[in-house]
Amino acid sequence: MDPWNRYRLMQTRRHFFGATAAGIGTAALGSLLQEDLQAGRTAADGTAATALPGVPSLPHFAPTAKRVIWLFQSGGPSQMDLFDYKPALARRRGEELPESIRQGQRLTSMTSEQGSFPVAPSIYEFAQHGQSGAWISELLPRTAEIADDLCFIRSMHTEAINHDPAVTFLLTGAQIAGRPSLGAWLAYGLGNENSNLPSFVVMVTQGTGGQPLYDRLWGSGFLPSRYQGVKFRSVGDPVLYLSDPKGFGRESRRHFLDALNRLNRIKLEESGDPEISARISQYEMAFRMQTSVPELTDLSGEPDHIFQLYGEDAREAGTFASNCLLARRLAERGVRFIQVFHRGWDQHGRLPTALPRQCKATDRASAALVQDLKQRGMLEDTLVVWGGEFGRTVYCQGPLTESDYGRDHHPRCFTIWMTGGGVRPGVVLGETDEFSYNITRDPVHVHDLQATLLHCLGIDHTKLTYKYQGRHFRLTDVHGEVIGRVLA
Repeated sequence: MDPWNRYRLMQTRRHFFGATAAGIGTAALGSLLQEDLQAGRTAADGTAATALPGVPSLPHFAPTAKRVIWLFQSGGPSQMDLFDYKPALARRRGEELPESIRQGQRLTSMTSEQGSFPVAPSIYEFAQHGQSGAWISELLPRTAEIADDLCFIRSMHTEAINHDPAVTFLLTGAQIAGRPSLGAWLAYGLGNENSNLPSFVVMVTQGTGGQPLYDRLWGSGFLPSRYQGVKFRSVGDPVLYLSDPKGFGRESRRHFLDALNRLNRIKLEESGDPEISARISQYEMAFRMQTSVPELTDLSGEPDHIFQLYGEDAREAGTFASNCLLARRLAERGVRFIQVFHRGWDQHGRLPTALPRQCKATDRASAALVQDLKQRGMLEDTLVVWGGEFGRTVYCQGPLTESDYGRDHHPRCFTIWMTGGGVRPGVVLGETDEFSYNITRDPVHVHDLQATLLHCLGIDHTKLTYKYQGRHFRLTDVHGEVIGRVLA
């Protein structure tokens, strides 16, 4: 049958009115697509490409930060072994955790059948550092050196007790998968300053093991897919399919994309599906990234003193140090949200062996990133966050011995630190009880942290919304208060 006649037979009344109603929206999308296509061609010619806009009403007020770098320590770092000093626990070693402290808390399946919950004090030395007097473990000597640049929140708490829902909650505002991630919200709301790179980039330290990290954690959820994070790899091309196949040059790819875009635009005009425009935009971004990403990931031009600052392992792709250095380079190029994941903080057992290894791999580079940004004058408008999805229990998981102990998941209190981007330096907020089990002062919920991060970027968290299935969704759901005491 003739294709045109077939199309007319398939054209139902509902389809006709749906396509007609989408006509105006399609025209608007077409203008946006033209920006994308033009940006791709200008970038190919070596001239500056135009950045992509966000929501017109944003920012709601003057921002103190232009970008965020989140050093995500996946697995749950032990707060009482790193930041929450509890010297009185030493004399309670091996004692049963009082029920008045545990208060019938829900336990994971890994300790719910234990007949005893012995207190396991930290074996590490602590000292106060800087004018702030922040207590920091001997395991983090480099972090201790920048204590007065940091804002510690020791009273974070969450609602999830297992890894995946806790990470999902912290990064998307909901424990159930499907919501947009924080980086996607920022890409949608604030747009992109550099049309040759994504506004949201993710890197995962290689070789650490630990809990899996799923792509949906940096996904766009119900937002258009153009806002999802782009994961950089450490082996082969930094981004999949970045290189052209043999015999297929850049000019051929440009012709191929132009033809493909024309076909996609025909379908867009027919259906008005915004995901088609997102797909066209992503193809154009991929084309531009063929030039921008290799230059970005080539560290050969960095001077020796930078590698001395971050550590020699920064020369090895896929290490935490290398990813921190790349995070600085991404920030220099206007990338809006950069997330560096480091897994393996899940010390259910053998903590005295595993925790020092984790700290050694991350301490120097974390501090170096802050120092590097500061010496370049970038820390004042770059917000850096360090922390995991929850904390660890004071009671020992499994047998408590003279040389070994482990800790289970603990959502009631944990510690993170922030710096730069309008955050007050040299602040220690929040207190916990003598067991580092319950918060006794200045509790900070996950939604409070999210609201505060958005505030630093000039966003009222109650007003950044997206209508989906008849409801206006937001990152903080119906909760969240800005933590005024940590703002400069």
